[in-house]
Amino acid sequence: MIFRKATVLAAVMGAALCAPAAHAISVKAGKWKLSFNGNVNAHYIYSECEKHPSTIAGGLACVASNSSSSVSNGLLPAALTIGGSTVQSGYDIGFTFGLYPGISTNDGGSPNLQVGSGNYGHTALGTAGLDVRQAFLTVGNKTFGTIMAGRNIGLFASDAILNDMTLLGVGAGNGNYAAPANTSLGSIGLGYIYTDWLSQINYTTPTVSGANLTVGIFDPLNTLGQVPANHSSPGFQAKATYTIGSLYLSASGLYQRQRLSCSDPALNAGACVVGASYKQYSSAAFDIGGKYTAGPFQVLGWYYRASGVGTTGLFVLSNDALGHPRKSEGFLAQMTYTVGKTKFGLNYGESKLNPTAFDRANGTLVEMNNKWTAGIYHHLTSLLLLVGEFSRIQSTNDFGQKNSSWNVNAGLFLSF
Repeated sequence: MIFRKATVLAAVMGAALCAPAAHAISVKAGKWKLSFNGNVNAHYIYSECEKHPSTIAGGLACVASNSSSSVSNGLLPAALTIGGSTVQSGYDIGFTFGLYPGISTNDGGSPNLQVGSGNYGHTALGTAGLDVRQAFLTVGNKTFGTIMAGRNIGLFASDAILNDMTLLGVGAGNGNYAAPANTSLGSIGLGYIYTDWLSQINYTTPTVSGANLTVGIFDPLNTLGQVPANHSSPGFQAKATYTIGSLYLSASGLYQRQRLSCSDPALNAGACVVGASYKQYSSAAFDIGGKYTAGPFQVLGWYYRASGVGTTGLFVLSNDALGHPRKSEGFLAQMTYTVGKTKFGLNYGESKLNPTAFDRANGTLVEMNNKWTAGIYHHLTSLLLLVGEFSRIQSTNDFGQKNSSWNVNAGLFLSF
């Protein structure tokens, strides 16, 4: 059934490369088949941050006068996905809702941006945040392909994060985990741009000789931290995949017109043409990569290049104060080796943000974030994974100044 592919995508964040085998709980309800799957995870995380920091806007190495520790989610929050599928008039029809609660105390504001009053950190009577990442429907069949409509994971850069070994661990601790957000960074901004969860309508072709193509239209995203002007055109993303034997290859891309209001105080006075109400530019990006498995060994790598997309997240630091788009690029390389129920892994990633002439003359913007992680992932049972990692992160600004930090974590990941 075509819906099965959508169910796998819905659960893929908890059933990735090194995850325990996920077994959805299924029940029949009339003409519908309902499924429930997800994960619960928790990690002890100790972070040693840069104590004498350079000024690096957008740097991901953590900065603090003291070390920190926490019990928190890793790159994934806990998850509960609820799906349903049926067949009507020859079409496979389905729906999915994905609920992602954190275990860390929410000090206020967005579950992913802890901004508690006074920044005092966790106190009594706190609660955890809930992130509703998925709400989508699917319709299709083996001949036609599949249409997906709703909120789901993006296409650009999705394979990089889904194959990152730190997906079920922590990767970059990136912060004072005495006051944590819902998740760590993994290798986000340290080898790839975060794919994100986005409103979209896309179409996936049937798989022919191991290859398929997905193309989609997306609700446009604004530039983070800047005043937007109304978008007259949507975003577009696409992804192509090919599998032959033990080799998997993929490529993805995005395009969007970005508009900034000329009334935005973040823009330099000379950014806009006299009389113009907005400044606009084209944002585009692509990534390409793959993985190959040979017995107990697996190697993988993904590379991306972008203009006007920024770094770490979509349209984060994507333009300078004159409204000029910044170029960026990066890569993630990884090697794992499995012995029995234990997987050993090493990965390295870096993300570069090329400063414009205005940046070099006026700021201390991040020019590169990089990280390497060594990890051990042991299946205590088929569903319960024990995780241990060590990560070192470094940030460099366009003046060559650096910050560095490291973190170590140990935890458990249960999938169902």
